[in-house]
Amino acid sequence: MLENRLILSTMKFEKAISLADLAKLTGTRVIGDGSMQVHGINEIHKVEPGDITFVDHPKYYGKALQSDATFVIINQEVEAPQGKALIYSEFPFDTYNLIVKHHRSFQPSAQAVSNQAKIGEGTVIQPGTFVGNNVVIGKNCIIHSNVSIYDHTVIGDNVVIHANSVLGADAFYFKRKSTGYDKMLSCGRVIIGDDVEIGACCTIDKGVSGDTVIGAGTKLDNQVHVGHDTVIGKNCLFAGQVGIAGVVTIEDDVILWGQVGVQKDLTIGKGAVVLGQSGIPKSLEGGKTYFGSPTQDAREKMKELAMIKQLPSIIEKLKSN
Repeated sequence: MLENRLILSTMKFEKAISLADLAKLTGTRVIGDGSMQVHGINEIHKVEPGDITFVDHPKYYGKALQSDATFVIINQEVEAPQGKALIYSEFPFDTYNLIVKHHRSFQPSAQAVSNQAKIGEGTVIQPGTFVGNNVVIGKNCIIHSNVSIYDHTVIGDNVVIHANSVLGADAFYFKRKSTGYDKMLSCGRVIIGDDVEIGACCTIDKGVSGDTVIGAGTKLDNQVHVGHDTVIGKNCLFAGQVGIAGVVTIEDDVILWGQVGVQKDLTIGKGAVVLGQSGIPKSLEGGKTYFGSPTQDAREKMKELAMIKQLPSIIEKLKSN
C-alpha cells in the first residue's frame, strides 16, 4: 500500500541549509536574516512555510512576498516582510535553477534497473524496461517492455504499466528570452497509487518542484498525456489520446473520453464526465456531463447542434418569403 508520507507537495532538501549559505552557493545577496533555515524549494502555486521560491516580474512581487513561502528570490530591492527573508538576484529564474541543480542534479545510470531502486515482492519487470535511481515500486506490479521510469518515481501495489510508457519526464516549462527559451529544471516526482493501470505509450511528466499524482484505482488508456504537477483523484477513467496540461486538479470518479483536451490551472469536479473530442478551458463542476469546445452541458450542446442542422431549411424559407 502506498504510504501517504511519500506524497509531498514540495521538493524538500535532504538537509536544511541557511539562507546565507544558499546565497553563497548562487552568488547572490541576502536581504534579512541569513541564518534562517531553508527546507525546500517550490513554485509559487505550491509553496509551504520553509520553502524558497522566486519572482522576476513586478506584476507578481506582491503575490510572492505575501505567499506561504518563507524565502523569496527577487530582482528588486525591497524590505523583507515580517518572518521572511529574501535573496536579491538579478536573474531569479537562473538562481532558482542553480539551487535545483545543486540539490537534485541528474545522475546517470549504467544499469537497466538501478541498484538504488526498491522493488516489491511479486513485481514483474519485462525486458527492455528502465528503472531509475531512487525509484520505489510496490508489490505485485507488472511493468511491460520498454517502459521508462525516471528517478524518484513512486509506484504503489498492483499497478500495471503497458509497453513504451514514460513516467517522470521533465516538465514542459520554459521561460522565453530574446535569445530563445530557457528551461526550468524539474525536481519533482511522479506518484502512482495502488491498483492503477497505465496503457501503452502514455507519458506522465514529473512535477516542476512538487508531485504529479495519479490516485488509486485510476485507469489510463493508450497514448494519454498527463502534464506536470497535475493531481488526479481515485477511480478516474481516461480514454485514448486524452491530453492534460500542467497544474490541473481532477477529483475522484472523473471520466474523460477520447481526445479530450484539458487546459492548465483548472479543476474538474468529482464525478464529471466529458465526452470525446471536447476542449476544457476552465474549471468544471462535478456530477455533470459535458461536451464541446469549449465545454458546456452536454444536453444543451446537443440541442444547439440540432438547431444548427435546421439552419439551411430556415434560410431557404426566409429566401422564399
